Amino acid sequence: MLERRCFKIGTKEQLINEDIREKEVRLIGADGEQLGIMSSRDALQKAVEADLDLVMISPTAKPPVCRIMDYGKYRFEQTKREKEAKKNQKTADVKEVKMSLNIDTNDFNIKVKNAIKFLQNGDKVKVTIRFRRMRELTHANLAEDLMKRFCEAVSEYGGSDKPSKLEGRNYAVVLSPKK
Repeated sequence: MLERRCFKIGTKEQLINEDIREKEVRLIGADGEQLGIMSSRDALQKAVEADLDLVMISPTAKPPVCRIMDYGKYRFEQTKREKEAKKNQKTADVKEVKMSLNIDTNDFNIKVKNAIKFLQNGDKVKVTIRFRRMRELTHANLAEDLMKRFCEAVSEYGGSDKPSKLEGRNYAVVLSPKK
């Protein structure tokens, strides 16, 4: 059990066994009782007698707090809890729907249907109207009309936080799902 290891938990390192170099530590036993303040050498000896590890829990306290525990089991349970927490969280992806300025009605309806499906799944949707040729940029008002029509078609499922804007050769807006 007693081997020289130093593990990272989150952003802080936890010192165990011989890595603890403090003169005095406050010791907590394996079953949670307070064993008092003692030298780190005596605390390590108690951990060896119990065939467990000495782990520094709170290095900033005065004196630092150490606990006698099975460190491998502790790390396993902590990793298990982190995986469970990660599994339960939902990240909102940004899906993209691209259209051109001269899109046909049925193609437009399919794009709307896909955007609605993405919004229902809880994802954000970036709607982009591409200007293929530079001369199409002179008709930016047509892109605005098309974007308004698209936003009205999906308004029941989501809306935009910011107004649509021209980004180079693309006219884009990000739609967020309604709660």
